[in-house]
Amino acid sequence: MALRRQKPVVERTRDGYVIRLRADELELLGRLLGELRGLVLSTDAATDAIRRRLFPPAYHLADDAEAEAEYQRLMREELVASRLDALQRVETAFTQEQPTVLDEAGVQGLLQSLNALRLVLGTILDIGEEDDLDNIPDDHPMFGEHHLYAFLSWLLEVTVQAVMSPSP
Repeated sequence: MALRRQKPVVERTRDGYVIRLRADELELLGRLLGELRGLVLSTDAATDAIRRRLFPPAYHLADDAEAEAEYQRLMREELVASRLDALQRVETAFTQEQPTVLDEAGVQGLLQSLNALRLVLGTILDIGEEDDLDNIPDDHPMFGEHHLYAFLSWLLEVTVQAVMSPSP
């Protein structure tokens, strides 16, 4: 039996964006955001592929290696700071009274963080555009992770819809 929600999960109001998540969903997101913070700050070579997805190269050609190194030297700290700021805004908001109300910067931080979580999980699961999450068999070893990816995708989608909705 699916749980029905009485009000939208993400709603644009005069006071900001109201986020209505259940306690278990908030706990899950809190853990995921903490893990994402660890990845953003990691220097472990084992996380290089995931971090490369979070911070894609600006220059892709082999001839551009010097330009890429310069870009990373100049921009890496700012990119990391931006991700950490977004995470902090969301983590702080989610520890407040429920439902959570986010201002414009907070909802942008939520969008950025949800997208980053999807990028990480999508990289781990090797999800491509042609993959259909509805076709994952129940006995798949990463069944839960695929459903987590679907949840994050849904939450990102309803948040984008709220941001795109007309002002009240």
